[in-house]
Amino acid sequence: MESKEERRILVAVDGGDESLYALSWCLKYIVSDNYKDTLILFYAKPPPTLYPDVDGTGYLFSSDVIASVEKYSNDLAECVIEKCRRVCKDSQNVKVEIKVENGDPRDVICEMSEKLKTDVLVLGSHGYGFIKRALLGSVSNHCAQNAKCPVLIVKRPKH
Repeated sequence: MESKEERRILVAVDGGDESLYALSWCLKYIVSDNYKDTLILFYAKPPPTLYPDVDGTGYLFSSDVIASVEKYSNDLAECVIEKCRRVCKDSQNVKVEIKVENGDPRDVICEMSEKLKTDVLVLGSHGYGFIKRALLGSVSNHCAQNAKCPVLIVKRPKH
């Protein structure tokens, strides 16, 4: 029996329609019975915006507020991962792993891809125009420029 080549495919997900479409597209067109594929679903938890100890009025944020923000962030991550699991549920020919890290998605996606020695990084494109991309920064563009492996940016068709 011939042994199959192993591939590690990192799919960055954020729970939006674009990343779920990229995941579905990857399962349909990239994952193959000809390979021993491992699909790594990766969610980057954005850093909380509330973390300074003192707000503008000089009051300290209570530990309850900080704990609530952290719980919301964890619940959101679990919700995103659950959506992705549902997309993957019918795919028997692929091993699925889940990874969640804290930090700016632009940085942690590239770092995780390198750390896990992935063969390809798959991202959805939000399709922002020039102005939004310039103001917000494009995660897919950053990863295309900085990732150490091939990057596949999946654009969702306009309906």
